[in-house]
Amino acid sequence: MFALQPNLSDGEANVERVTTDTVSSESPDRLRADMVAQLKDRGSIRSPEVANAFAKVPRERFAPEAPSLEAAYSVFDVVVTKRNADGKATSSVSAPWLQAEMLEAARLTRGDRTLEVGSGGYNAALISEIVGPEGLVVSVDIDPFVTERAARFLAETGYPHVKVVLGDAEHAADEHGPFNAIIVTVGVWDCPWGHLLAPGGRMVVPLRFAGLTRSITFVRDGDRFVGLEPTVCGFVPAQGAGAHQEQVAALDGGAVTLTIDTGPALDIAALDQALTGDRSEVWTGVTVNGGEAFDTLGLWMTTVDDTFGLIWRDPDRANDLVNPALRWFCPALVTPDTFAYLTLREVHRDKETGKGRYEFGIYGHGRRRAELAQQFLAHVQTWDRDWRQCPGPDFTLYPADAVVPAPAIGRVFRKRHSQLVMVWPD
Repeated sequence: MFALQPNLSDGEANVERVTTDTVSSESPDRLRADMVAQLKDRGSIRSPEVANAFAKVPRERFAPEAPSLEAAYSVFDVVVTKRNADGKATSSVSAPWLQAEMLEAARLTRGDRTLEVGSGGYNAALISEIVGPEGLVVSVDIDPFVTERAARFLAETGYPHVKVVLGDAEHAADEHGPFNAIIVTVGVWDCPWGHLLAPGGRMVVPLRFAGLTRSITFVRDGDRFVGLEPTVCGFVPAQGAGAHQEQVAALDGGAVTLTIDTGPALDIAALDQALTGDRSEVWTGVTVNGGEAFDTLGLWMTTVDDTFGLIWRDPDRANDLVNPALRWFCPALVTPDTFAYLTLREVHRDKETGKGRYEFGIYGHGRRRAELAQQFLAHVQTWDRDWRQCPGPDFTLYPADAVVPAPAIGRVFRKRHSQLVMVWPD
């Protein structure tokens, strides 16, 4: 969930390869047991089958890039295994908490046929432990570096029967279906795998829409898929036919980044100038406790505003030009030459507990900064009044050619293979 100081990155963790100088004095078995205990305590592991899998599979063998054994077994840490020329992560071993949540959501049973989209080896080994030798695990990735590595690590750790497939996941798994479960471990904008799901099966998909990502469990209901348990997450983006290009504005040499999914082309020069120009500032009167989740705010804004986007500041660059409320995925409104974003200021601190309370504010930059800040202000106050106490919208996935009525309160995100319908309760 969104929180004031999120512990999780979107796969951009700064990790180094393990060396003899960084090896832990703790044994892998002890660290593995501690990881399982933590995952149980936080509720990410809820079944003995998932617990047994995490207790058995040696995570460190699939994550040699981790700086230490402790880092390899950290419940909240991603281990990046490959970066592109720009330094962006293109493959990683996901954080254990998220892997456990997704495996529990899939409800795997002995003998299940399972498709994993996005390989790496470790998650496939966990799946193999759960479905057993009578089950089938097919792990697909478009990158030969990733598939060679995954197949080698799986063979070395006792899982040579996992079928690792090199190819574009949009179609490479078709000959191996149907599947009882499909688990996607890359960030995808669309979902072309519905036809591969057997009756009663489940798809767990980190689906991207309007710049946000939610891991949603989809269960077939006739010709549609009902979405369950949407979970805030971040994954490296899919490559190949399923890749989706957002508009990205890297400002001040990359120190500040704006993204928006659709809309008119961004004027990078104008936005760069706006960043260093005069700023509008409004405060909302809406407050939040430190660590309190407010992820439904972004969902509400995507419902009613096509200019919804995101902003973040490079944590490795000194820059006081922006002060986003969140390190990652901070809500913003973005137009070709103007942007406004969510910020915070402390308004109270409890002397006994040391916990703070913070007020939401809006900073606006650019030609229409005052107008866009007021627009953002209205969204925050509407969310606080009408939707803050709501558990959030429901999600349903339809085929691209289905006739879908417009929701009374919600939005339809139209994609190439599917339509994601987001509906707020009346």
